[in-house]
Formats: sequence, C-alpha cells, structure tokens
Amino acid sequence: MFTVKQIKDAHTKVKSGADFPQYMQDLIALGVISFETFVYDNHTNYYGTNDFKISSEGFLETLIISDQINIKQFQIDLKAHQQGKTDYMTFLNDCARSGVEKWIVVMAKMTCSYYDKNGNEMVVETIPTI
Repeated sequence: MFTVKQIKDAHTKVKSGADFPQYMQDLIALGVISFETFVYDNHTNYYGTNDFKISSEGFLETLIISDQINIKQFQIDLKAHQQGKTDYMTFLNDCARSGVEKWIVVMAKMTCSYYDKNGNEMVVETIPTI
C-alpha cells in the first residue's frame, strides 16, 4: 500500500488548484481510492483497498471554521484557486471563512465534495481528467 511520504512527494508538485487533476492521477497510481481533508488543521485521511487507512499530520496552528455558510463566496474562491490565482494556504483560509469544514475526494467518481460543520454538502465538483 501507499505511504504518507509517497503522498507528500506527489503533493510537492501542486502549486495551485490548477495542478489538482494531475495530483489526483498521481494518487490513483499510488492506490488511493478516496481521502478527506480537514480545513482547520489540514490533516488528511487517505483510504485504500481492504479498509486501508493512513493519516497525515495536521498543522500546529489551526483555523477557525466560520459558522456562517457562504456558498457563493466559496464558489468564487474555489474558481480562483482552480485557475491558479491563489496558493494552498489562501485556499484553506478562504474555505474556513466560508464555513467549509472538510472536503472528500472519491477517485472512482472523480468528485470533490465540500461540507460544512454540520455535515451538509455545500458544493460538489467533478475533477477534470487530464
């Protein structure tokens, strides 16, 4: 199975959201079938076949996730990030301000779903294939 180091090595190539589709292909090649990333500290749970799971460590400093959900602003920020206009830390801060607690990527569906603190799905996007 895959390791956190292999995932981190793949992630070093990601400079903005524009690099996300290639990153997804790299993770699929490693055997990742889904993952969930938590905005407050950026820790991620990665899942593989046969109930395999590993987790990356989060940041020491944490972000406060807003109770005020702002889907329209989040969609604007997400689009800017996907176009390479913001870096990852800016995107995490934008998520927190708009009330995004986490996102879940499912490789088989090539979707990324964003959720608020109550588990409500805010936005679902299809990840472009390369």
